[in-house]
Amino acid sequence: MIKQSLLVLTLAGLVTIAPGAIAQGNGNTDQQSAPSAAPSEHGYGHGGMDPQRRTERLTHHLNLTSEQQGKVLEIFKSAKSQMEAVHSDSSLSQEDRHSKMMAIHKSTDDQIRSLLDSTQQQKWDAMQTRQEERMEGHQAPPPASQPQ
Repeated sequence: MIKQSLLVLTLAGLVTIAPGAIAQGNGNTDQQSAPSAAPSEHGYGHGGMDPQRRTERLTHHLNLTSEQQGKVLEIFKSAKSQMEAVHSDSSLSQEDRHSKMMAIHKSTDDQIRSLLDSTQQQKWDAMQTRQEERMEGHQAPPPASQPQ
């Protein structure tokens, strides 16, 4: 499960930064011109971790109140800012970067879950489980054990 979280977090960080670099590299300043891949229910896609889109998706899936929406949006904005700062910190080793990103991801999830009522929390937990199951297929299989 930790490996899955690392993979999700790593991919999220890469997806967040890569589109901006690609747009700058090819002179494309209109990021709306090319359609992005459909994001997952957490708002990840080729367009990055868009806090507004993630909030809209959670509102749809969890029926968030307007008060919850505002709080969730701020949590996602803060997480994106923190992720970008960690990703751009060249003084960190890859392992430290992964560790910090995982901590941000966990904190974000915990903050959001704490805003939800019990019915929403059950739906949230199911969404998290589905996401983990989807990520299992994207992992490399564990190395075969060596005969001794």
